[in-house]
Formats: sequence, C-alpha cells, structure tokens
Amino acid sequence: MDKINLASFIDHTILKQDATDEQVKKVCAQALKHGFASVCVNSCHVPLVAAELKGSAVKTCAAVGFPLGAMCAAAKAFEAGCAVNDGAGEIDMVINVGQLKNGRPDLVENDIKAVAAVINKRALLKVILETCLLTDEEKIIVCKICASLKSEGVGFVKTSTGFAASGASFTSGATVSDVALMRKTVGAALGVKASGGIKDKQTALSMIHAGATRIGTSAGVAIVTDQTGAGVY
Repeated sequence: MDKINLASFIDHTILKQDATDEQVKKVCAQALKHGFASVCVNSCHVPLVAAELKGSAVKTCAAVGFPLGAMCAAAKAFEAGCAVNDGAGEIDMVINVGQLKNGRPDLVENDIKAVAAVINKRALLKVILETCLLTDEEKIIVCKICASLKSEGVGFVKTSTGFAASGASFTSGATVSDVALMRKTVGAALGVKASGGIKDKQTALSMIHAGATRIGTSAGVAIVTDQTGAGVY
C-alpha cells in the first residue's frame, strides 16, 4: 500500500476565509506540480482555479454550503449550480446536521437531492457528514441515503469539513474508525473521502488502509514529500 501514488488521492485544499488570489494560485501550482486529484476551494474562487488548472488532469472542486450546511436547500443548490457553471468538476456539499439531529433524515435526503438535481451529473458530488457531530447510527443513516442516491449523481461520502466545533471548542476531523464505518456502510458503491486534521503521510496512509479513496488536506505537499504539515484545512 505504501507504494501507491499518494498524490492521486489528494484534494489539495485552501478553504480559510481569508484566502487571497495569490494563495489560491500557489495551491494550484502545487497541485499541478505534484499531480493531485483536485484543488478544493470556496465557490468564489472557482473561476480562478478553473483557469489556473485548465488543460490539466487536476480537477476544480468547490465546497458548497460550507462549513455549516445550515442554509436552505435552494441556496445550497444555487451555489452548487453557480460553481459548476464557473468550471467546478467536483462539488463537496455539507449536509444539514441540525435536521438530522431533529430526526428528519428525509430533509437531509431532500437537501442532497436538490444539489444533485442542479448539478445534473455535470460534476462529481461528495457529501460531507461532519462525523464528529454525529452518532454512529446517524453516520450510517446518511451513508445509506447517499448510496441510495448514486443514480442521481452522488459519488462520495466525506467525513468532515475540518471546521466543526462544539460550543467554543474544536472537535475533530477524520478518524480511522469513521472511515472504516463509512466504507463498510457504502461498500463499493461510493468513494469515501477522509478530511480534517490529516497532516502527514502516515495518517493519510492509515485512512487509505481503512477504506478512503480520497484525502482532503491543505498539507498535501507535506504528505507527498513525507514531512509534517501544518496546513489548515
């Protein structure tokens, strides 16, 4: 497993709210140099990233409804549509965690369906669970919903935004146990993306061993060069 092409697993990420064009361009240059799977940004940066990556195999990925997922479904869907029209080939959307906690998985499903319908399979759709805020039962519920929507364009389940907090405290990002649970639940039907707090090669490999097929991180360069990364996802 250590001989795999780690770079091909990585969604190289810059999602901080103060990201500048210069910083985004640097991330794009790194992705092109190392052959990462995608560059993941907030939707306002999609036109710039699409232009920087044009003609390459590196995809433009937009985070939608990020990081809370708590906006109305129509707003989330509109943002996804704008991102695809601006050149995004992948969309990472955040579920409505509060509605899941309300015991309304039907509303979570409708939210995902609304985004999938607007994308209309023009881009790969990844669904962010925010696992650190969910019980195992809730994680399984969302994974099963996503697997049932594969025909509508859902391609991945994803662990985390990397920004989740409970009260004033940061909780956590990806864990090996969550990745394994998600892989067990979706089987071979969907991809599994591990994200949040992955800063070194060994952690990335542990996620892949557990079943991850993508790694979301701002420490992609450190991972592929086997250093310790301090990137902020």
